[in-house]
This record gives sequence, structure tokens and C-alpha cells, in this order.
Amino acid sequence: MQSSKEYYRPVSDEMIILASSSPRRRQLLEIVRVPFKVISPQIMEEKFQGESPREYVARLARAKATEVGKEVKDRWILGADTIVLIDGEVLGKPRNEKEAYSMLKKLSGKRHAVMTGFFIYHPENNQSEGDVVESQVRIKNLDEKEIKGYIKTGEPFDKAGGYAVQGIGMFMIEEIVGSYTNVIGLPVCEVIEALRRVGAIRF
Repeated sequence: MQSSKEYYRPVSDEMIILASSSPRRRQLLEIVRVPFKVISPQIMEEKFQGESPREYVARLARAKATEVGKEVKDRWILGADTIVLIDGEVLGKPRNEKEAYSMLKKLSGKRHAVMTGFFIYHPENNQSEGDVVESQVRIKNLDEKEIKGYIKTGEPFDKAGGYAVQGIGMFMIEEIVGSYTNVIGLPVCEVIEALRRVGAIRF
């Protein structure tokens, strides 16, 4: 009898390079059995003046992939970046409890956008494809105890917007419109289709 792995197994002649240090992105690629290894790029993540959120997240994804492409020439490279956007403000990762509290207060009882830009790039043949995927998330009304208790778990501090939809933070999610995996950090359906289109994987 065939194992479950034989029924769904993307094939790649070479391992894809994931240009990201995010453990969530690694986990998502592992779940869908895309062969990859990680090389974490070092890039400047400041938003340019006049740059829209969509342009910003697309640029960061492209910058991550092309930065890794300076040292790896013969592999497909996947770069990605995720932002949370509410009332025109981009929320990054909180650096301390005060920032986490401020972010969660802003998100409480409201709908916000989660945007992930991804960029697939092969330096040797200069082939590339990228996109920005947007999901809408509604957070329930959070009281002081919930916000402070959640912050004390430590979970908010390496997450854009200060929460993890796949972790303890799921208790606050009332609704998601669009890709769930996009909210985690990688729109898996769209990425898999893009990888297939460029020939990085096949089934």
C-alpha cells in the first residue's frame, strides 16, 4: 500500500531556497512537501516615502530573493514578506510590551488587512514571478485582561501586528476573508501555482 506521501509530492530537480528566517514559512512549505533549504537575507526594511503598502511588501519580497541570488545562482529562490495594515498604518513586529499593547488595542474590534508579497527568482536565467496577496481579518473586542495576558505569553513579539493566527492568538479571530495561510505568512495556494508556472516544481 502506498504511503500518503506518495499521493501528494511536489517534485523539484533542485531544492528551492527560502529567503526568509520565518519559522512559519518553513513550516508551511514542509506541510505541503516542497523541498527547500533556508538562507536568511540581510536587507534594510524601511518603508520609502510615498511608497504604498502593496509596493512596500512587494519590494521587500523581491529584495530578499535578489539578495540571496547574489550568492546562489543556480536555484529557484523564494522571498516573502508580510505586513498588517489598519487605517492606513503599517504594523510591523512589536519590539516591546508597550508596542504590542498599542498594536492590539488598534486591532481590537476592527477589520484589518494582511498583505504578503512573494517573489520567485532564478538568477542564472533571470526568470521571476511575484505577487501580493491580501486577506481581511476581523479581531473581536479585546478587554484589558485579554490583551495583557496575551502579551505575557510572549507570542506577539516576532509577529507582524503582534498576534499569531495559528497560535494562542487564534482566540481573538472572529473572521478571515481570503487566504488563511497568507495570514500566517505565506499564501501557499498562490505560491505553489507560481512555482509550477515557472517550472520550479511539478507533480
